Amino acid sequence: MAATIYQVAQAAGVSPSTVSNVLNGRDGRMLPQTRKRVLQAMDRLGYRPNRAARQLRTGRTRAIGLVVPSVANPFWGSFARHLEAAALERDHHVLLCNSERDPRREQDYVAELWADGLRGIVLCTSPTSLAHLADPIADGLALVAIDRTAQPDDPSSVTNISIDNVVGTRLAADHLLGLGHRRIGFVSGAVRTVNRAERHRGFLSALHAAGDEAEPIIWDSGDDYADLDAAELGRTATAELLARDPSERPTAVLAMNDMTALGVCAAAREAGVVPGRDLSVIGFDDIVLAGLTWPTLTTVRQPLERMATVAVEHVLRALDGEEPNGGSLLMRPELVVRESTGPVPGT
Repeated sequence: MAATIYQVAQAAGVSPSTVSNVLNGRDGRMLPQTRKRVLQAMDRLGYRPNRAARQLRTGRTRAIGLVVPSVANPFWGSFARHLEAAALERDHHVLLCNSERDPRREQDYVAELWADGLRGIVLCTSPTSLAHLADPIADGLALVAIDRTAQPDDPSSVTNISIDNVVGTRLAADHLLGLGHRRIGFVSGAVRTVNRAERHRGFLSALHAAGDEAEPIIWDSGDDYADLDAAELGRTATAELLARDPSERPTAVLAMNDMTALGVCAAAREAGVVPGRDLSVIGFDDIVLAGLTWPTLTTVRQPLERMATVAVEHVLRALDGEEPNGGSLLMRPELVVRESTGPVPGT
C-alpha cells in the first residue's frame, strides 16, 4: 500500500502538519534540517502526494504557466529551461505555451491554465497593454511579466522583471560610435512591444548624443515577420540596406536580437561583405549560438538564469499570499564584445 502523510510524519519525527507544509511549499520559516528529514522520509517510504486531492483542497496545482513568443528563438528556449529548473527546485512543474505574441492566443492559453488550476503565470511577450488579461488578474492570477517594464495602465499586482533595455542598446551604440561608426542601422521587427520600444529609444538617444554626424538608419519590418522568422528578417533587411548607394549604407548594424543579427551576418556574406570587417554587427540577448558562429557575435547579454529564478520566486510568493511587489525590477545588461564588430573600413 502507498505510504500516507501520517507515516511520513512518524518516520521524520514531526507532525503531519509539518509534512503538509513541506508538500505545499510553506517551509520558508522551517529549519533546514527539519525539511531535510521530511524529504528523506518521503524518499525512504516512496511517498507520492495525491495531486488531485491536493488541488481539490487548495484550488491550485503545483505548476506554473510559462507563455513565450516562440521557442524557435533559442533565447526563449534557454529561458524556459532555467525557469523550469528553478521551479523544480521548489517542487513545481512548468507548462509551456508559445503565443507568437498574439493577444487572443495568450488570452485563450491563460484561460485554459486557470481552468486547470494554475494560479501563477510568467508572461514573456512584453505587450504594451495587459488589458486582454485583466479578468484573470482581477480574479487573483499571480502574473510576472518578463523583458518588460511597468506601464501606466498595468494592474498594481503585476511584477515586471527585465534588464534595462534602454541602457542595453546605448551600450551597443556607444561601442559602435567608439569604433568610429556614424551611419548605424537598427534592424527590428514591428516596434509594438515594450522591450523593442525601449531598445529603439536607447539606440536613438545614443546617436543623438553623438551629435549631427551620427546618422541612425532605422529598418522596421512592420508586421510582416513573426518571432520565429527573426533570422530571415535580418537577412531581408540587410539585403535591402546593402543595395543602397554606398554613401547611404550603414557601416554597422544593431539588431533587435541575436537571431536577427545572425540573419544580418548571413546576408552580408551572401553579398560578399565580411561581417566584422566590412560591416560591424551587434545582437542582443547572448544566446549560445552567439559564441559559436563565424564571426563570433558581439551582443548585449541578459542574465537569463537570474531573471528566471527571480520570476519563480515572485510567482510563488504571490501564490503563498504575500503582497506582490508590482512595478519593475531592472537588472543591468552587459556588453559582450566579440569578433563581429570592428573599426570603420578604411580607417
